[in-house]
Amino acid sequence: MILPVASTFPEWVEPVAATLTQERFTGPEWIFERKLDGIRLLAYKRGRDVQLFSRNRLSQNGSYPAVVEAIARLPVRNAILDGEATGVWGKAGKVAYHVFDILWLDGRDVMSLPLVERRELLRNLPLKSPLVHVAALDEPRPWERACAEGWEGVIAKRRDSTYEHRRSPHWLKMKCEASQELVVGGFTDPQGGRVGLGALLVGYFTSDRREFVFAGKVGTGFDTKLLLDLRARLDKLEIPAPPFTKTKGLPKLRSHWVRPEIVVQVAFIEWTVHGKLRHPRLLGLRTDKAARDVIREQP
Repeated sequence: MILPVASTFPEWVEPVAATLTQERFTGPEWIFERKLDGIRLLAYKRGRDVQLFSRNRLSQNGSYPAVVEAIARLPVRNAILDGEATGVWGKAGKVAYHVFDILWLDGRDVMSLPLVERRELLRNLPLKSPLVHVAALDEPRPWERACAEGWEGVIAKRRDSTYEHRRSPHWLKMKCEASQELVVGGFTDPQGGRVGLGALLVGYFTSDRREFVFAGKVGTGFDTKLLLDLRARLDKLEIPAPPFTKTKGLPKLRSHWVRPEIVVQVAFIEWTVHGKLRHPRLLGLRTDKAARDVIREQP
């Protein structure tokens, strides 16, 4: 393998994004990986200095100190890694950084190399917990394993693809369960023995940012601590009237309204014909996404 010539270490690299597809296929030109429910992280290592950034360039060092330390100990002078972090999002769980790509290594920009060669470089890095190599899936129909084991889905990547700074047609995501970033615009009171709140009232902005559309109620996926923490945060954002501008189906009884600032990740089966979430559940809070950037994702 011939590495590209050395160049100046970049302050920022725009991460590639996968394109949602409803097609199911395999072929020798594709590599399949598990799609994780986490936060996209780019890791920049310069000597012992390590900076973790979300996909929109927000620092995540404070959320993942163990990841920072593990990357600092890697036996390379400098590197840029791309991957998915799991285990925070306001929930308990073991922290891990699942590394699936390498963009820079010891003074060399490797983004122009084909994916199969970048994976070889990455495989030679001695990642130790909480760093994890993302393995390729070898099942003939990997999306069936994903759905059977309760994964979010799989990512199909062309073996010959370079690292692109856009939503790429060469990285395709196949989802078992739909997942969507949404913005909290209100909540309902708890009922019975529940504490904190009953359900989050969530929505998204239209692409021109002029409308805030009510998308449904999310009442599952919480533990007691998260219910109480969310209620405390939402109480500080309370406003007298609904922030939604398109309000079909919006409950008014025992509802409270808040400034649309908190972003959550929600899993659901599908969108209904009326544009509402079917069987939604909370996956976690998103600290790496601005509320105004949340629009409805289209396949």
